[in-house]
Amino acid sequence: MLAKHSIFNKMNELGAAKVPFFFMIDFLKENGEIIPLNEISDEIKFELNSIQNYSINRSFLFDKFPIDFSDYQSKFKLVHDNLLFGNSYLTNLTYPTKINTNLSLDEIYHFSEAKYKLKYKENFVCFSPERFVKIENHHIFSNPMKGTIDASIPNAKQIILDDEKEAAEHATIVDLIRNDLSLVADNVEVIKYRYIDELKTNDKTLLQVSSEIRGDLKVDFHENIGTIFDKLLPAGSICGAPKKKTIDIILEAEDYDRKFYTGVFGVFDGENLDSAVMIRFIENDKNELFFKSGGGITAKSNAKAEYEELIQKVYVPIY
Repeated sequence: MLAKHSIFNKMNELGAAKVPFFFMIDFLKENGEIIPLNEISDEIKFELNSIQNYSINRSFLFDKFPIDFSDYQSKFKLVHDNLLFGNSYLTNLTYPTKINTNLSLDEIYHFSEAKYKLKYKENFVCFSPERFVKIENHHIFSNPMKGTIDASIPNAKQIILDDEKEAAEHATIVDLIRNDLSLVADNVEVIKYRYIDELKTNDKTLLQVSSEIRGDLKVDFHENIGTIFDKLLPAGSICGAPKKKTIDIILEAEDYDRKFYTGVFGVFDGENLDSAVMIRFIENDKNELFFKSGGGITAKSNAKAEYEELIQKVYVPIY
């Protein structure tokens, strides 16, 4: 496992040589793995922008045991008070939920339907719907995802698009990501604003709202891949704005270690790059499984609604 400066230096070094590599970086940019693709062991499995058509031919157990609402409410209050004081405009509050399932991490990885999937040894499995950045033909793209609703609710699409709190949260994140990309790219613009993705899960279908932002990179960006990621991380969609103060609030309110949850992973193929935010994340902690989830809190947020969203996001995309 590499420490911070080694992570980004190694990415720059391999990028400059146009050596294809896998990368994985934790939430606080303190630890990571940078591995040339020809050296990857079978303990690390990943798929990016994948399309599967698997089916699981047996019923499976998936129970969740979330934090009590009263405990969540105290964490919410700390975050919400900081928002009302103006210390943050948006704060992503997360928490681990204990789960019980008869599926192994390998089975969850194999059968999950997701754009981005990663299984790291027996430590964790991630099945993320959210791109962090894609680099293609000297353009950099980001697709922040903010806003979730149960698709079975009548008129769900219009409800989520018309929701004032969700619209404000999404606008804040798009503005943050646009500013972040401007640190590493020119001509940054939002090319698609608030479109809907449909996500199927083991017990329901969810609608999620995303936007697409694009910028232009220098022709020698390969030599600076690590520097680019150092400037962009942590991902804005899973911390909030302004980043530095909001991360301080998160560390105080959450009182647990996210580790690689809400970090990023991806692959540089020698020319282009794709990467995902590590959300939808199950971690093995001393042979107990915990699903880490959460959502963005604004001054207009309601504690009960945010608590229910945290629980709603505890799912596996197996159907």
